[in-house]
Amino acid sequence: MKSNKFVEELKSMSTEELNKKLKELKEELFTLRFQHAINQLDNPQKIVEVKRNIARVMTVLSEKNA
Repeated sequence: MKSNKFVEELKSMSTEELNKKLKELKEELFTLRFQHAINQLDNPQKIVEVKRNIARVMTVLSEKNA
């Protein structure tokens, strides 16, 4: 259910806002991977969640561009 709300929120964003969100998520993923490498990450599942959110944003972007 949580992902459906996120997707609906993404669909209401403009292309510029989606690109900004994509950049933020990629930076968050980088930070999480770095924390994981030095064993400071409490919840490794967070990496998977961020990857899926990046994929969702990219999907909505491709739908808008098509």
